[in-house]
Amino acid sequence: MEDTLLITRRPHGSPTPPHARAALLEDPGFGKVFTDHMVTIRWTEGQGWHDAEVRAREPFQLDPAAAVLHYAQEIFEGLKAYRTRGNDVVLFRPDANARRFVESAARMAMPQIPPAMFLGAIEALVRTDADWIPTSEGSSLYLRPFMIATEAFLGVRPAHEYIFCVIACPVGAYFKGGAKPVTVWVSDAYTRAAPGGTGAAKCGGNYAASLVAQAEAIKNGCDQVVFLDAAQHRYVEELGGMNVFFVFDDGTLVTPPLGGTILPGVTRDSILTLARDAGLTVEERLYSFEEWQADAASGRLREAFACGTAAVLAAIGEIRHAGGAFKIGGGVEGPMTTKLRDQLTGIQRCTAPDPYGWVHKVDMEG
Repeated sequence: MEDTLLITRRPHGSPTPPHARAALLEDPGFGKVFTDHMVTIRWTEGQGWHDAEVRAREPFQLDPAAAVLHYAQEIFEGLKAYRTRGNDVVLFRPDANARRFVESAARMAMPQIPPAMFLGAIEALVRTDADWIPTSEGSSLYLRPFMIATEAFLGVRPAHEYIFCVIACPVGAYFKGGAKPVTVWVSDAYTRAAPGGTGAAKCGGNYAASLVAQAEAIKNGCDQVVFLDAAQHRYVEELGGMNVFFVFDDGTLVTPPLGGTILPGVTRDSILTLARDAGLTVEERLYSFEEWQADAASGRLREAFACGTAAVLAAIGEIRHAGGAFKIGGGVEGPMTTKLRDQLTGIQRCTAPDPYGWVHKVDMEG
């Protein structure tokens, strides 16, 4: 199997006019405005990957019996392209997203796209729709690679046909007016993932299963839901769409351990690296909800924050649950959260040194 494919370019016949695009980029929100093009690559059993194209973004034609509609064979990723002050276009750790995509595909019994092909598709779309990359403070081009099973077949088995696709949308700063602490709801009725399940895969079914708990969080005036482990319903695992960290009075950072039930976040891994290199004590260990309450009450727990591609780092100010509520650090963002976010965004946007080689410059000539 080839690691790369020649990507045919078929430009949009009537792309968005510059003045209309400029108006859309003024306030794109998140996931509402899309660029003119997409990349598609097909996979067929016996043939492998083929028909790689950059083409106009348009609806798919799917048979009503397409496997994705019935058995949810679907995975996705999320990463961003940034325009630097020097007018370069860069990606942040796309190799990590490529590896996780391969791992998600393996868990969902889907074909594994070679990392070089994954990256080539992303770069092709970024080059084609570079004019859609916003330049305002905190903005970026959000990239969504995904794969769906397209074979028309109702038997329960892995499909024999798939489409890999990359779409993109310009996004503004996640928090208007600057980052602010979020309020979270601890679910005592729903579980995100169980050992042996798909918790470590980035598949749509995980998010679909979390939506009822997220709705419960919103009903209780919260921004996000926090899930506890499935076995004992005691240990903190992750939020509906983000990993979680705890900062203690001695500077120790604690985060729940990976083990098949937690998504191995790229932002999570980056924070662990930054913290360890700064000489901080970092522990990946079980942390119970009872400990969370007790440590917040005693003052031993100084900060907590959630992290992910969209928001980067978001301080957790208040925790609500069926038995009441409590705050951390007076409900305001703590210095460690601010420092780590500034470090990470500095590397992402090339305003700070990158000793790890995380930043990938896109060759805009192709």
